[in-house]
Amino acid sequence: MSRILLLFLGVLFLGAGLAAQPRYHQRADVQAFIREMVERHGFVERELQHLFAKVQRAEPILEAIAAPREKSRAWEDYRASFITERRIAAGVEFWKRHRRSLERAEEKYGVAPEYVAAIIGVETYYGRQMGKWRVVDALTTLAFDYPPRAPYFREELENYLLLSRDAGADVFAARGSYAGAVGIPQFMPGSTRRYAVDFDGNGRVDLLKSPTDAIGSVANYLAAHGWTRGAVVMRPAIASGERWRGFVGIEPRHALKEIIDAGVSVEEVDAGPAVLVELESPERPSELRVAFRNFYVITRYNRSAFYASAVHDLAVELRKAYDLGK
Repeated sequence: MSRILLLFLGVLFLGAGLAAQPRYHQRADVQAFIREMVERHGFVERELQHLFAKVQRAEPILEAIAAPREKSRAWEDYRASFITERRIAAGVEFWKRHRRSLERAEEKYGVAPEYVAAIIGVETYYGRQMGKWRVVDALTTLAFDYPPRAPYFREELENYLLLSRDAGADVFAARGSYAGAVGIPQFMPGSTRRYAVDFDGNGRVDLLKSPTDAIGSVANYLAAHGWTRGAVVMRPAIASGERWRGFVGIEPRHALKEIIDAGVSVEEVDAGPAVLVELESPERPSELRVAFRNFYVITRYNRSAFYASAVHDLAVELRKAYDLGK
């Protein structure tokens, strides 16, 4: 049998297999979700049936969430993808263009402009890369075909449907990340409902097109999770021996003196509880830093030490470049 014929038969069988899979609206778990939405929120069952008949399962999303960038790369490579001259320059431009909004956000929420800009810079390159996936496809795929976090994504799908209904928006119009995050700050639907603010005062929240709303919403999110105005985020550290390994983590729970006594050299600051962060690169020694409460707050945005450290590093570089250009 020729290779061309084998390839043709493989494609044929694959297509048949996909066609044999029930569509979302035909599945018992989706039907149960539809009934919950009708009973809890007053949705029209017929409309949800029609909606889920059009939703498409996205296999690449399942592949992407199973191997996120933070887990598949060394710290030095991860950091290098965000701390670039182009991203720093674009961040300074963003800062200057939206200086008044950033200053107003700092005054109201206590979050320094460089950290708000850095989060937006890491998330979407200051609004230039907001994602290509239909949000309803992403959330439905993860809610019903990704068992490790299915309850979380079902809740986010619920929030997305409520957001869309409240705004009178087309459920199929919004596009975002493979995890269903949307807009300039890449808020999940639940975060949008809880923390997004109308910071430009036009009567509606628009995280897709309003940088001002995005700035206020990021600052509000960080403040709501415990950001302390003017507090230290993290400091470089050097360790000796092995005792320091017992202080590695993300959440600051230790006195800084305990960490120092465990063989860690770090600048002493009065910043409250601390934790030792280990940033690993397989082919070189790990980079160590001591982190404080504001670092942990950044991890509430994305629960990754790599992510929070990259945000911090970008913020430091943005502040340097902005001050030089004044």
